[in-house]
Amino acid sequence: MDETSLDQLFRHARSPRGWSNMSVERETLVALYDLLKLGPTSGNTCPARFVFLTSDDMKERLRPALSAGNIDLCLKAPVVALVCHDPLFFEHLPRLSREADLRNWFAADVGLSEETAFRNGSLQGGYLILAARALGLSVAPFSGFDSYAVEEIFLADTGWRINFIAGLGYPDARTLPERAMRLGFDESCLVL
Repeated sequence: MDETSLDQLFRHARSPRGWSNMSVERETLVALYDLLKLGPTSGNTCPARFVFLTSDDMKERLRPALSAGNIDLCLKAPVVALVCHDPLFFEHLPRLSREADLRNWFAADVGLSEETAFRNGSLQGGYLILAARALGLSVAPFSGFDSYAVEEIFLADTGWRINFIAGLGYPDARTLPERAMRLGFDESCLVL
């Protein structure tokens, strides 16, 4: 990757504090998913599921589940992505995995399947952020919400579980914050 690409994905990317009026088209969401789905998951489990709220009506249904400090930025995003995982991801393993009995292994162990779904769904949520940045979008991730309310409002018919919420769109450049401090290598890493 060249320096410009690294800048776009990491160095110059910021979580926005405001959004431009540019809409995010369905084709962009399809391209986003087509990129993120290629990221690795253990055993090719692919447990992440995504709900893209694009209409004001759908986003407004989310309001009562959001923490007060997240309402404005989240609901004004052109797209609100509910990053979820499917606890029954293993039902797709006969198509996704080359290992013959992998489906039955996960189906027999609820704890293992839930841990695997959450961990690998989180990975895929990270891929969503990087894929969005690669496509020129900004991402504002949110964890301040009532997960039970989100699941009741949007996911009851699916059985999916919410992990986090992400606002997607083109930022209002006037509102981009300076980069906040990050911990240094020696504070965060061990080389053994």
